[in-house]
Amino acid sequence: MVIRPYAILRPASMFSNFTRPRRVVITGFGCVTPIGIGRDAFWHSLKTGKSGVSRIKGFDVSDSTVKIAAEIPEFDWESQLEPKDRKHVPRTVPLALAAAREAVSDSCIDPQNLSLEEKQQFGVVLGTGGGGLSFTEKQFAYWFSGNAGKGSIYTIPSSTHGGLSSELSMVFGLHGLSHVVSTGCTSSTDAIFYAAQHIALGRQDRMLAGGVDSPIARGILKGFEVMTVLTKDWNDEPERASRPFSKDRSGIVIGEGSWVFVLETFDDAMERGAKIYAEIAGYGVTCDAYHRVRLEEKGVEPARAMTLAMTDSGVAPEEVDYVNLHGTSTQLNDRIETQAVKLAFGSHAYKMPMSATKSQIGHPQGATGAAGIGATLLAMNKGIIAPTINLEEPDPTCDLDYVPNLSRPGIVEVALCNCIGFGSKNSALILKNI
Repeated sequence: MVIRPYAILRPASMFSNFTRPRRVVITGFGCVTPIGIGRDAFWHSLKTGKSGVSRIKGFDVSDSTVKIAAEIPEFDWESQLEPKDRKHVPRTVPLALAAAREAVSDSCIDPQNLSLEEKQQFGVVLGTGGGGLSFTEKQFAYWFSGNAGKGSIYTIPSSTHGGLSSELSMVFGLHGLSHVVSTGCTSSTDAIFYAAQHIALGRQDRMLAGGVDSPIARGILKGFEVMTVLTKDWNDEPERASRPFSKDRSGIVIGEGSWVFVLETFDDAMERGAKIYAEIAGYGVTCDAYHRVRLEEKGVEPARAMTLAMTDSGVAPEEVDYVNLHGTSTQLNDRIETQAVKLAFGSHAYKMPMSATKSQIGHPQGATGAAGIGATLLAMNKGIIAPTINLEEPDPTCDLDYVPNLSRPGIVEVALCNCIGFGSKNSALILKNI
């Protein structure tokens, strides 16, 4: 077994703080989404402006003021698991497995054919917000209603966030690090950079990285409803409910999904002739240190995260061709994010296209950053920018180019993916075409 010494520290950027950081690229991509299962279906729905929001079918919503969500239709979750495992894991596990299997296949890497040393240098990092909360809710219902026999003896490990990456490590036989990042809505952006940094520093050679969440459950929905962040104005027209930057936007539409990527070094990818989606070039992270859920009004810290990401990647604001926005469809978030983009990009903010993927897929909580990164990779590789749908009458304070309603051709060489999370956390990632 080869022991890899760490490089010598030197003062530099957040991403390149070692003498010879290795370039990190994305060579595999898989997803399970409310608008399509698999990368090709996801892309077709993105570019055609399809909405994945519908009336909730997974449980009775007759006593709820919120009756809509972006659920994944017709997902054969049982096919992802052995029969003996089906009652013991949360829905996030088969979602993550399906996306990871597609990503691994897309990368043309077969973990079964790797040597032990190669498996020890292949890790897993996933981001999630709710993790196994919906599973826990179901188990508690069994226990306290006299149906304990229906429950799982693995309720505790399967309810924790950490068990999620362990399931992928076991299925693929990967012995590298196996971690889960949970920082709210920024979870998967943070997870993807965390994975990339381990490769850049020589601690791992390859990573499965991304995000998964499935928070559409009775108790979780009620919790969001109590916070008054979910829209309840579009129960009869669910496809129009998620409307970032629109004047009449009224709140989040909760969603679910999984987006997983294979990360490796640029040199390894080139040596084996792999398809490269993009390079992970830089990252910025800040905190408003202001409120449990609200953003500070001026947008200074989200702007600083974007600026840090550009500085980290050696990119000037005018070199960024596209921004994938957090765009939650709440009055406060969309207005402040718009202000933050203006602070970070100056006059260039009015010259570049940007869009909000959540207008089509709702808000998949901890997976939201990975969803935006997936949409951005496809825009970079297809030369088409997906729209922000339902943008019928823009808010006058949201006056940037959000690519309203219809996709458009566009060359994207450098892109920034922006995320804003509960606890006023801000994360931004720069992707570069190769």
